[in-house]
Amino acid sequence: MTTTPLRPPVRRPVASGGRFGVSTAALLAVVVLAVCVVLSVLVGSTSVSWTALLDAEDPGHAVAGARLARTCVALAVGAALGVGGACLQGLTRNPLADPGIIGINAGASFAMIVAITYLGISDLSAYLWFAFVGAAVTLVLVQGIASLGRDGATPVKLVITGAAVTAALTSWISGVLLTNRDTMETFRFWQVGTVGGRGYDVLLPVLPVLVVGVLVAVVAVRALDSLALGDDLASGLGRHPARDRLLVGAAVVLLCGGATALAGPMVFVGLVVPHVARTLVGPAHARLLPLSAAYGAALVVLADTVGRVVLPPTEVQVGIMSAVVGVPVFVALVRRSRLGSL
Repeated sequence: MTTTPLRPPVRRPVASGGRFGVSTAALLAVVVLAVCVVLSVLVGSTSVSWTALLDAEDPGHAVAGARLARTCVALAVGAALGVGGACLQGLTRNPLADPGIIGINAGASFAMIVAITYLGISDLSAYLWFAFVGAAVTLVLVQGIASLGRDGATPVKLVITGAAVTAALTSWISGVLLTNRDTMETFRFWQVGTVGGRGYDVLLPVLPVLVVGVLVAVVAVRALDSLALGDDLASGLGRHPARDRLLVGAAVVLLCGGATALAGPMVFVGLVVPHVARTLVGPAHARLLPLSAAYGAALVVLADTVGRVVLPPTEVQVGIMSAVVGVPVFVALVRRSRLGSL
């Protein structure tokens, strides 16, 4: 009697769940991002050559240098909103979640209004930190209120609480603006979302906050994957949902709060970019977060570039153009029925 030797089981590659492989999606992201950066530096109301950035004698050197600084701000804001939006959607298990849904934008706006109106602060680098603290305090408040009750901070309670806090803060903001014209003039340029006039002087103080936020998000990758399974199943796998939500919430505060403070509220980037990345590489957050960072940065840089040339000689703010540029992508995703599987 002969026996057939046992063969080791064949390991099948795990499908990414996305349309492209990880390498292809990463290469595409690098190419798109590089093209957007080059266009951002060279294109505007006054076009400059690529040599102007390196040649100090070139008449366009100062223009190219200012655009490079503006581009760096847009890169940081877009990457932070992309990663923060992906974390927020994982935290709430809501595919329509963005920084505005749980009060981050409203909290930042309210703190900025208080700083301008009652503390007399008019310097961008100063009220920048008030906006960040306002975003952080608001998210902590929403998390604390949603945690009350037997089930704790469930995704539904987080969304409802965030909507209620946003409505309250928005009404207070409107009341202050209606009684103070000077505050309205200062606030309205920040409110629409802009990277114009921002440079290294405002980017460098906020950059460490964004870097720490990215690191926390990387640490929270497994937490995000477990939260997507639901609390009961995550607990059965040995996870602690409350602790995981706290970790992911910290990443959201640092990323979305810092980006909102730096450039103003831009709700569309954090909403659509994670969907695009998820369509390409699937729902696993280890692949989703880097792609969200790359495509978020590309979207904000491209929107800023288009906004400079679409209505010359004026500029359309990046908060408006990001929605205009991103809406066709979002509509295409909906038409192809991809959102139902996200």
